Amino acid sequence: MQTAEQTLDEILNLAAVHFKVPREKLSPDDDFFKTLEVDSLQTLDLLTKLENHFRVELPDYELQGVSDFRTLAGKIQARL
Repeated sequence: MQTAEQTLDEILNLAAVHFKVPREKLSPDDDFFKTLEVDSLQTLDLLTKLENHFRVELPDYELQGVSDFRTLAGKIQARL
């Protein structure tokens, strides 16, 4: 099983590729709506990719209010 830091790193790498931004531009505590300048639909697309990548299902109620990579990684890590 991978560590929380490994999960976080994978999320940041996948987000960078998905939104075509340099990985260095993203940090764990970034608000992805502000940093990536994405809307909720684009965020849902990323979440779908993350669910497929990690082979987990994240219920909507668990994601309410989640807007930073570190919190998202914690939610995914709890499902692994």
